[in-house]
Amino acid sequence: MPTYEYKRKDGTTFEIRQSINDDALTECPETGQPVKRVITGGGGVVYKGDGWYVTDYKDTDRKEAAKREKEQSKNGSTKASKKDEKKTSAKSENTAG
Repeated sequence: MPTYEYKRKDGTTFEIRQSINDDALTECPETGQPVKRVITGGGGVVYKGDGWYVTDYKDTDRKEAAKREKEQSKNGSTKASKKDEKKTSAKSENTAG
């Protein structure tokens, strides 16, 4: 449930937890004074750092694969795929014998 801030007629404020579907209070539950809901500029989300990218994977295999894809798309060449083909052919030669 969200917390809402209210301001009493005398200028003091208080916070109260209410359902988002509840109507705004018109009087203070403690003193009975008229109140108005205060709109605060507090942000619920704070981003720190540079952000998150597709290449931010937990395991290194995915990072390397993403890096190869990025290089391929930048260069427009198949350097990385040729390297992969060499690895694949070397593996198949080792398993064949």
